[in-house]
Amino acid sequence: MGAGEIVLDVRGLTTEFALRTGSLRAVDDVSFTLHRGRTLCVVGESGSGKSVTARSILQIVPAPGRVTAGTMALSPVGGPPVDLAVLDPRGEAIRRVRGATIAMIFQEPMSSLSPVHRIGSQIDEVLELHTSLDKPARRARIIELLGQVEIPEPEKAIDRFPFEYSGGMRQRAMIAMALAGEPEILIADEPTTALDVTTQAEILDLLKGLQRDRGMAVMFITHDMGVVAEIADDVCVMYRGKAVENGPVEQIFHAPRHPYTRMLIETARRLERPSPTKPVRPAGGAPILTVQGVSKQFNVRKGFFSRRKETVDAVRGASLTLYQGETLGIVGESGSGKTTLGRMAMCMIAPTAGRIDYVGADGATMELTALDRAELRAAWREMRMIFQDPYASLNPRMTVEQIIGEPLHNLGWPRAEIRARIEELLALVGLDPAVLERYPHAFSGGQRQRIGIARALAPRPRLIVADEATSALDVSLRAQVLDLLLDIQQRMSLSFLFVSHDISVIRYFCDRVAVMRQGEIVEIGSTAEVCVEPQHPYTRALLSAVPRPDPRARRLDARTRYTP
Repeated sequence: MGAGEIVLDVRGLTTEFALRTGSLRAVDDVSFTLHRGRTLCVVGESGSGKSVTARSILQIVPAPGRVTAGTMALSPVGGPPVDLAVLDPRGEAIRRVRGATIAMIFQEPMSSLSPVHRIGSQIDEVLELHTSLDKPARRARIIELLGQVEIPEPEKAIDRFPFEYSGGMRQRAMIAMALAGEPEILIADEPTTALDVTTQAEILDLLKGLQRDRGMAVMFITHDMGVVAEIADDVCVMYRGKAVENGPVEQIFHAPRHPYTRMLIETARRLERPSPTKPVRPAGGAPILTVQGVSKQFNVRKGFFSRRKETVDAVRGASLTLYQGETLGIVGESGSGKTTLGRMAMCMIAPTAGRIDYVGADGATMELTALDRAELRAAWREMRMIFQDPYASLNPRMTVEQIIGEPLHNLGWPRAEIRARIEELLALVGLDPAVLERYPHAFSGGQRQRIGIARALAPRPRLIVADEATSALDVSLRAQVLDLLLDIQQRMSLSFLFVSHDISVIRYFCDRVAVMRQGEIVEIGSTAEVCVEPQHPYTRALLSAVPRPDPRARRLDARTRYTP
């Protein structure tokens, strides 16, 4: 069968979850087709039904969910057509399809890989189930697969554990496992969401090359319109369980019909340039925070089974100045030291070397690194932090009133003033004061992040360190939260130290940016200068790996690679 022929035809797919009060229709009458050698991107925000659609194809929807309507006609090479919708989720027939005809790559490789089994033995399980190879032949095949996904030294990598792999290498191992059964369809569920932009570009390149060599149909699930524009042949846009628009990638981006599709594209393009609501700030001014030559070393065990420790330099000799009313971005890949530097700026982590000075509201300069714990607590009244994960950073057993009021109680505010301040903060971040008695589970990710922002603003700080404050949010929520922070910054004359791995967010939100690599600041300057005319080759490589939300401007094939 040739390239372009239909390998899977999905019509009217409906998946429901039984509830005590009825049922929730997570996938509602969805239709699309997968063609050999082509990539279908299924795009939508959290809760749109993308992942449930993918799991429905393989009949691995978690209980109490089940496919209740529709057909999924699979046309495998050399075999009779089969409707996956009528197969028993626990039956032999669907187990023969999983991993062999259709394989799946999951979003978080660390959750999908067993931490106590070697990578080779986990891939071997697929070969043992779907091939007749003996043990030596299977080992040779695993080494070959690890080489195909460009894992260095596959002869040694086969015997390593997942914790010995980086995030990108773990995802490559998941791809090797998916390819072991020689599938005709590869379903990739947000495989690059947790990866840095350069690692993401390498994985996208890898998948594109493997598809070209093997003629696979690829179903790629994502919420990133830049990734869609870069790799898609066809696009299915999902919203609240429905496929609101289907079509070729060119038509979706340049002649979208549905308002939701237009909103996704416009929001992605909006983050390609600085915020129009951000005032132009003159360079320099009065410093509020000065970081001079700070370094941080950690002692870590060399391996899971080892008692020996080695010293790791998380940050090396970093220096920067944050001015009053300014937003300074810190950008870099995972492991670059940006979060450690952000936490050291508040002395939440004590630096191994260097000095950090903060200018208080009274104009006095405090050397934070010389303060004891009690003095630091006093300084933290003016310095607050917004954390990355709005799910993990809120106590699930506390109400919204208790969460936002906690720092005020700790600082000794009178009870009557605390209640009034909490209501004022909820209005400031766009939440109804009626939510005071609710718990975090009752809110969406964007609403939770607003609660986290309100908590940070509670004691009227002058400086906020935001650690990946928007990375866990969908693109539309990301823009909303950034606009909210800009509005609050202008109202309260705040200074921000904004940590992110997303160049688009930095470009939209920050006045200046510091680029970090392996614990060092390699470039610092105004956002416009760094993003338009980067001086350091690493910055150029970082910028060139960012996919643009326009299929006519694909550039990952021609991106700059950085070689130290």
